[in-house]
Amino acid sequence: MTSLPVQGAQVVSRAASLLRIVGRKPEGSPLVELVRESGLTRPTVHRLLSSLASEGLLDQDPVSGNWVLGPEILLMGSVASARFPLEEIARPSLRRLAEETGESAFFSIRRGAETVCLLREEGSFPVRSFVLHEGVRFPIGVASAGTAIMAFLPEAEQEELLAGWTAHAGSFTAAHTRSLVRENLEATRQAGYSVNPGLVLEGSWGMGAAVFDQRGRPAWALSLTGIEQRFRAERQEMLGRLLMDEAHRISTLLQGAK
Repeated sequence: MTSLPVQGAQVVSRAASLLRIVGRKPEGSPLVELVRESGLTRPTVHRLLSSLASEGLLDQDPVSGNWVLGPEILLMGSVASARFPLEEIARPSLRRLAEETGESAFFSIRRGAETVCLLREEGSFPVRSFVLHEGVRFPIGVASAGTAIMAFLPEAEQEELLAGWTAHAGSFTAAHTRSLVRENLEATRQAGYSVNPGLVLEGSWGMGAAVFDQRGRPAWALSLTGIEQRFRAERQEMLGRLLMDEAHRISTLLQGAK
């Protein structure tokens, strides 16, 4: 009898993992990618996908064959948005950042050991970076939003992440070495904003500023991304100031939201 809750929890964990992987991209994911990313066997993945689809949580695209998020996810999200009014609070800041800088602006949330991009606002500059879009996840400490958040976590929490950095960062470890991440975290604490010099994708730069919750913990982040030429040293101070101003504005609004 004691094994039943464990088995049930394992099924829920596996199903949630598949939903997160599918939700990374609007176009969804093929079965082979879900098997590889989840680490589960093909029969197990297929069985879970079929069960999730029967509940409306997933669909299979009839053209590409990819598994995509289903209509029940949309309904759940619309209900959840009433409790977390992030769109209403963060969107004006994203628009101001995009209009004032010409770059693409993003709002990300911390979820455990990851950051997830929630909102995007395109800038007017015609050449853009496409590293970020809604649903994209990065290990915390990777990319500008994750660096901005991690830099202001308690030191013990940072050290725990850094101790298992290779496993945590995964495929991003080569560019985000432990020593370089330490340097970036310190620079972020000193400046108040992070700079990612093309570490996720060569030539695609980003800057971020943490947004704090009612307890003063970094729970979200604003970021800007674009091509390297738009993030030269002489422009970074201005971009950083705009990011911090808007991050402070959102922090104040979120801390007052019920």
